[in-house]
Amino acid sequence: MKKYLVLVLIVLLMGALFVGVAAAPAGKSNTGLLYLYQKTWVDPAVGDYMDVDGGAWGKMKYNLAGSTFDFVFNGHGLVPGMDYTLIYYPDPWPGDGLICLGEGTVNNGGEIHIAGSFDTGVDLPIDGDLNADTNTTTLEDGSTGAKIFLVPSDDVDCTGQVMSGWTGPWSGNIDGENIYLFEDELIYFDDTDVGP
Repeated sequence: MKKYLVLVLIVLLMGALFVGVAAAPAGKSNTGLLYLYQKTWVDPAVGDYMDVDGGAWGKMKYNLAGSTFDFVFNGHGLVPGMDYTLIYYPDPWPGDGLICLGEGTVNNGGEIHIAGSFDTGVDLPIDGDLNADTNTTTLEDGSTGAKIFLVPSDDVDCTGQVMSGWTGPWSGNIDGENIYLFEDELIYFDDTDVGP
């Protein structure tokens, strides 16, 4: 009799588990992951660059669509005490329409945490960003989307929505450059409050 009750209990638990799994919503996730890396020149004459081996890096988790751009960014291997701003950068220079997503200060361990829920008011990439169109993209592989950078806060004008300086890679002062982090791929964000 005990064996029979145990068997019935097991069958009921398995049935409940199956119903719970079958009832789970199907579909694509609304979450994206983006890695950012410190880069350096390989050949400045042709604009060729690569990730710095063992250099600073970061990871951003973000929503692909919504009324706000929700994100969590964690950076590693940065200079302690530096103030940084996480930005969306539309090409060309100086990034007219740039969006400052959040800012923070690197801790003593070289890490930074920036999280937010930012009302962009627009889809990313924005109209006018060269990387929004395959005919004008600045990337050799022809990919399109929005560039996300982590830059020293002194190099960005969040009110004017442009870069105010460039003290990082490719500034001509390689030894004294500040660390910038650049995306490993471009992203898209659909602001659901904006019409088609």
